[in-house]
Amino acid sequence: MSENWQQEEEVLGKAYDARLARRLWGYVGDQKRRLAVAVLLLLLGAAGELAGPLLVKLAIDKHITTHNWPGLVKIVLAFLGLALISAAFRWGETYLTGAAGQHIVSRMRMQLFEKLQRLSIPYYDRNPVGRLMSRLTSDVQALYELFSSGVVAIVGDVVTLLGIMVVMVLINWKLALITLSVIPLLLWITFVFRKHVRDLYRQTRVKIARLNSYLHENLVGMKVVQLFNREPKNFEKFDEIGGDLKHTYLRTVFFYAVFYPAVDLVYAVAIGLILFGGGHLMMAGAVTLGTLVAFIQYVDRFYRPVRDLAEKYNILQGAMAAAERVFKVIDEPIEVPSPPRALPLPIAASGQPSIEFRNVWFAYRDDDWILKDVSFSVATGESVAVVGATGAGKTTLISLLSRFYDVQRGEILVGGVNIRELDECALRRAMGVVLQDVFVFAGTVEDNIRYGCPDESLDAVERAARVVHADRFIRRMPVGYHEPVMERGATLSTGERQLLAFARALLCEPPVLILDEATASIDTETERLIQDAIARLLEGRTSIIIAHRLSTIQRCNRILVLHHGRLVEQGTQAELLAMKGIYHRLYHLQFGGVPPSDGVRDGA
Repeated sequence: MSENWQQEEEVLGKAYDARLARRLWGYVGDQKRRLAVAVLLLLLGAAGELAGPLLVKLAIDKHITTHNWPGLVKIVLAFLGLALISAAFRWGETYLTGAAGQHIVSRMRMQLFEKLQRLSIPYYDRNPVGRLMSRLTSDVQALYELFSSGVVAIVGDVVTLLGIMVVMVLINWKLALITLSVIPLLLWITFVFRKHVRDLYRQTRVKIARLNSYLHENLVGMKVVQLFNREPKNFEKFDEIGGDLKHTYLRTVFFYAVFYPAVDLVYAVAIGLILFGGGHLMMAGAVTLGTLVAFIQYVDRFYRPVRDLAEKYNILQGAMAAAERVFKVIDEPIEVPSPPRALPLPIAASGQPSIEFRNVWFAYRDDDWILKDVSFSVATGESVAVVGATGAGKTTLISLLSRFYDVQRGEILVGGVNIRELDECALRRAMGVVLQDVFVFAGTVEDNIRYGCPDESLDAVERAARVVHADRFIRRMPVGYHEPVMERGATLSTGERQLLAFARALLCEPPVLILDEATASIDTETERLIQDAIARLLEGRTSIIIAHRLSTIQRCNRILVLHHGRLVEQGTQAELLAMKGIYHRLYHLQFGGVPPSDGVRDGA
């Protein structure tokens, strides 16, 4: 985890924030009535609990001491009935708050996921996957706990505490003052506990996020971990991170272990004061035995919500921190915004658009230019190849054309219109892109091929697979196109994944075809099988091919050569070889064994 991420997690661990609370309330929506009923049930349940000790007082003073058996039976039945009704109220309150919480966080989770889908690629370049997973999982869960067992329960606890104090004062104000004299000590203990737990909570959130990030990175890169025998080192690192988290948790456990016995000690002191002061008043005839017993029960009911409030504060603290992080994602500006009035993709009479890069400058960071004043055009139906050394900016061209990023200078036009003015969905739907690093989703083979065109029939899926010869290995699977595919295509070879990507791209019959090192991981035999398919697909289709193997671009109309972010050569293969420039050296490096010069390296 980067230092910036850690700092962010610490900053976001704030205490209660009224601004965040108001914004969270906006998500309650149609659940307000359900929460209102839950609060009403909770108040009725609290009233039932307040009435219990009064019934005990009445039973002792009016019936037990007077030996009134029929009256005592009525009091006992009333007490049991009240307990039953209070339990029903508690059940209703718990169910309603839980159901409301699920509806509220479901709405928030969907908004968050929708925003994550709209955020531009630069945002994902800066934010690790583990952090974003935490936003959708643990942070949303923290908000659920706020609505289901936080806000309403806090209201109930506060009302219960106030009600107990009022009832005790009304019964006997002298004994009430004696009983409540320990409240300042209780408030001080709670304040000290809250301060330390709040700081530890912030630290815990940072360290959990760090642990999640490291775990995700290792699980995703497990092949590389095992390939380089990094298991012992990674175990040591994980043990270090986990141990750090464990020590923070242990400190939290320590303060909880101190807090609850301290509260119990104050409770014991309060009981002692009641027995001492109440006994003295009872001997003086100022209070009855029933009053003394009722006060002891009220003290027990008083300290129960005090313990709960400490836990509820933790929930509130976590929810405020989670809300801050979730809203930060929701409020994140779209770095590559859609135009206010998006234009449809202009298509030529041939059905294929033209493409033009006009004086394009682009940098991922500050002024570290990846592309420098690049200008070229791809005519309607023309096939253009892009070659060059690693880091020359070839793949960046595809990212800019797909409008994953916006150029800092210059412009890119499709069909004569700046792509900033085009509808993004229409622009990307018009492009069939096959990347070197193919992403395969969990599901079936059929699902992965029709990923971009979910409404296409199985016949269309099979036709696309046959064109790129993916049908050959699919038919060998036990259930063919319905064969389950594991996450990231773990059960498929690299070449098979690329063939699936070919079929996926071609199924929608895109007007523009883009191949980014699309055959780099396919063996020679498979490459020969799909060369004729590529040739048929490129014919009359506007296409850009980024090539590592120069043998794959023989049929392209034109070749562009990038070097250090600049377009230095372009022409047919014969023309470029005749120039005896960079392309000439790249070509002979692959086919003629001539060593490279001027910093030119093989690859892309």
